Amino acid sequence: MVPTREPGGTPLGERLRDVLLQTAPGDMSTLAEAHLFAAARAELVATVIRPALEAGRWVVTDRFLDSSLAYQGEARGLGIEAVLALNAGVADGCLPDLALVIDTPVEVAASRRCAGPDRIEAEGDGFQQRVADGYRELARRFPDRVRLVPAEDEREVTHRAVMAEVGALA
Repeated sequence: MVPTREPGGTPLGERLRDVLLQTAPGDMSTLAEAHLFAAARAELVATVIRPALEAGRWVVTDRFLDSSLAYQGEARGLGIEAVLALNAGVADGCLPDLALVIDTPVEVAASRRCAGPDRIEAEGDGFQQRVADGYRELARRFPDRVRLVPAEDEREVTHRAVMAEVGALA
């Protein structure tokens, strides 16, 4: 199994992550943000994901294309189809077999956050609610691969639900 994250997972991706998350609010256009996420994704696919898949390994990624669809497509208003088109060549045919969305009310998620807010998280509950709505829309549009896992219960209950979804792939 190859674990990775987005943005990040490669030296270039980590530098882009810093730009994306540390740039002051209002200092980056929505379209530039979408392109920078896509650039980090292109590097991750080319140097980590594609080689791992070709070697027959599982890849587990903390965020991928669906995050851009929810954040930039839905919450930022670029449109899911437009962000999907932007990333079509970037993903190089690598779509997840399964994308799990830990579905938690915004106020509960905020109370569980242990890291300080980055530029995107600092945008407040209204933005986070639009992101959550975006993920729910993705689960409606792509039910074969995007699954919502309710996470209001204890961690163990959520963990069992996640493991049941993953176990169905094996």
